[in-house]
Amino acid sequence: MHELATRLRGFYAILDRDDAQLARDLVGPGGARVLQIRIKPGDARTQLAVARMARPICDAAGALLIVNDRIDVALAAGADGVHLGQTDLPLAEARRIAPKLIIGISTHNVAQVEAGRGADYLGFGPVFATRTKANPDPVQGIEGLRAAVVAAHGVPIVAIGGIEPHAVSDTYAAGATAICAIRSVNEADEPASAARSFAATGVT
Repeated sequence: MHELATRLRGFYAILDRDDAQLARDLVGPGGARVLQIRIKPGDARTQLAVARMARPICDAAGALLIVNDRIDVALAAGADGVHLGQTDLPLAEARRIAPKLIIGISTHNVAQVEAGRGADYLGFGPVFATRTKANPDPVQGIEGLRAAVVAAHGVPIVAIGGIEPHAVSDTYAAGATAICAIRSVNEADEPASAARSFAATGVT
């Protein structure tokens, strides 16, 4: 399971731009144990360049490197895994192509969680209203997150979507293994401090 039992816990960071300092801030001491590359819009070459930039930063911090959507970019960059959306390559095909990669899947309701239980971990949300996506899926709330954790049958759940610092404790209490927050961390005056605030309650 690629040490996910201990490494996929706490803050799950997303690097949404070509910014080495931000990458270092996100996975710095007490911060994220996972860094996902998600450049939108961004072609494969751009994503590959950012992933290759982030690889040694993650190595130095002991963090996992995940590439969003593109299994080809993940393999080319030597990433630890790939995160797939509901319209991306099916899980079975991704396993066939890259059996050694960690594979995560985005889910937005209990039915998708149940269908995705063969993944190494599941992203679930939006837990709260989010401004990161132009056309977000329906808000699931803390109760929806609790239901997803039950439906996952032990597959780690990364909660995402509009999660602010004041909701961190409730989100972990609902059973989330990790929390992903983009705007609240990446746009903060001190991203490293913000990353630690999301990680603290979930790290054991």
